[in-house]
Amino acid sequence: MKMIIAILKDDDIDNVVQGLTSDSFRVTRVASTGGFFRKGSTTLLIGVDDDKVEAAIELLRANTSSTPNEPKRGTVFVVPVSRFEQL
Repeated sequence: MKMIIAILKDDDIDNVVQGLTSDSFRVTRVASTGGFFRKGSTTLLIGVDDDKVEAAIELLRANTSSTPNEPKRGTVFVVPVSRFEQL
């Protein structure tokens, strides 16, 4: 199992969450701020099976927008999970 931590611009979050949840990924949203201009961003925590990591990242790519002035819209980390439990 892996944990995907995606830090994305607020403008993209609704599309990203809708895309992920419509494909049965579970997502936790955490409001966050960062970067030089302290613009709004949101951190998504997405727990996925190893074989679904690429599909989740592809959904992140497909649902974020970029412009010539801002080609990169976020940062994604994929972290191994040694234990997972639902309480």
